[in-house]
Amino acid sequence: MAGRTRNEGTYVPEGIADEFTQGEPNEQAPGTPSSEARGQKPERPNAPALGLVGTLRWMWRQLTSMRVALMLLMLLAVAAVPGSVLPQRNQDAAGVIEYLADHPTAGEWLDKAGFFDVYSSVWFSAIYILLFVSLVGCILPRSAAHYRALRGRPPRVPSRFNRFPAKATATSTASPEEAADAVAARLRGRISWLPTFRVDRGEEAARGSRPASATVSAERGYLRESGNLVFHLALVGLLVSVATGQLLHYRGQAIVTEGRGFANAVVDYDTFEKGSWFRPESLVPFSMTLDRFESEFASDTVAFAQARDFTAHVTVAEPSGDERPEQIKVNHPIVVDGAKIYLQGNGFAPEITVHDAEGEVAFSGRVTFIPEDTMYTSRGVVKVPDVSPGLDQIGLVGYFLPTAEVNEDGSARSAFPQPVDPLLVLEVYTGDLGLDDGSPQNVYELDTASLTPALQDTGERVKVLARPGETVDLPDGLGTLTLGEDLPRYVALDLRHDPSLAFVLVFSLLALGGLTVSLFTPRRRVWARAYTGPDGATVVEVAGLARGDDAGLQAEVDRTLAAVPGAADVPEAGPAPGAARREAQEPRIETGSEKD
Repeated sequence: MAGRTRNEGTYVPEGIADEFTQGEPNEQAPGTPSSEARGQKPERPNAPALGLVGTLRWMWRQLTSMRVALMLLMLLAVAAVPGSVLPQRNQDAAGVIEYLADHPTAGEWLDKAGFFDVYSSVWFSAIYILLFVSLVGCILPRSAAHYRALRGRPPRVPSRFNRFPAKATATSTASPEEAADAVAARLRGRISWLPTFRVDRGEEAARGSRPASATVSAERGYLRESGNLVFHLALVGLLVSVATGQLLHYRGQAIVTEGRGFANAVVDYDTFEKGSWFRPESLVPFSMTLDRFESEFASDTVAFAQARDFTAHVTVAEPSGDERPEQIKVNHPIVVDGAKIYLQGNGFAPEITVHDAEGEVAFSGRVTFIPEDTMYTSRGVVKVPDVSPGLDQIGLVGYFLPTAEVNEDGSARSAFPQPVDPLLVLEVYTGDLGLDDGSPQNVYELDTASLTPALQDTGERVKVLARPGETVDLPDGLGTLTLGEDLPRYVALDLRHDPSLAFVLVFSLLALGGLTVSLFTPRRRVWARAYTGPDGATVVEVAGLARGDDAGLQAEVDRTLAAVPGAADVPEAGPAPGAARREAQEPRIETGSEKD
């Protein structure tokens, strides 16, 4: 063993610097007791300091390790949970306000931590970027190593086969060269441009008692690493696609009544959410009109009132002026300029006209009533702020019943979703509706805290009942209400545009395909040696080695040996051992190079 000795016979291994050795003989006088004899701890080696560059290199290796990548992927999934549990500002701003009102202390801290804007928060973005960097830092060196491996050749034939987990031996009447050529042809496969194994055909000089041999080295399974790299590259593509989609996407909801439409502009949507990189001028200026809406419900006793079909017949006008009819059904959206338009809901929007006490028209328009059950018992609000000077503003809240069923106690409900016997039931409030102070309000809610209800002499609230075409008086001389003869329907449309959806699909399929190839492609090495034995017959030895457990390795060796022409005692292809002579199998022994 290489090394050197210093004074007093101290041995120092070669390559160990003096400053890292324990104790220096010339540092203590002869006869001085050692530190162990004095009961003191022996001096320890002084490890070199990493320094700034070494620390950065260590951090980079940790970040690009598979362990950290999996931890970041799990952390990203956990970090996304609050975004689906808590209301988010870009999707439900009213829900955030309500949550803050219900939980003033916890809500304030959650708001400061960004839990109401999870997907745009700093901590979520940091996890996302770290995962991206980890994947890229892992892929680049592995891709370079895989490229070098693809350009390399199979490892040389080991000198001994007796320690391999799969092996077989047979004799043949063919020459060693013919036997080796047959094995090489078998391993390459029948398709020349798509070989099964990468094969090297060689010769080996005599060694000891073994004569000169014809050898074959073969290796397969590079698709395993290729699939693994494709899987990781697809994950990076997914991350980029999802991030790009979140930055460029937009989504709008609009309620459209029969005979009317909307234009594809931000101001025409009832609600609109968008990504950070979205620009309003990027919207394609098409328009759409709801011609009519058709609904079908079951009337039999088995499935009474169950929905059968909803169809919105619309006309789409392109920016060029061309118009085309379209149909929107549930789960069957139409696509206009890359945006999908879904049918999300429907209901009734009756025409209501209110005259104030002076006889002036204070309100006239279609009012959207939101269904609350399967029978389309629908709730709506009518706000009448434009009354004559000196009069109190009027607020109406109540229900529209497509098929009214009035009980003896005065309560009413709808018995069928279609307008068989429609009835409008409203309660009346007066006062300041709060529309003039500039504060935003929900058009489907009426804040009655500061309003005065209209009451009967018994103290019960007055209910105004109106049927289509009727005009009824409002209580306390407030005016009249007229319900239109027709009952227009409305549809709630949801328009979504995400330019990354096609890329997400492609990268998802690539990730699935790469993972499948990586999991089910065996990594195998097969070697064969053919030489002339003492009796003049050709001895053919075949051995195989796999990376990891491979139940089909022995069968591969048997099939390879079966391809030798004129072989005697050749085992049949497959896992059956046959009659070939095999040496006792031993547990697999892996080495750094996997060549022995």
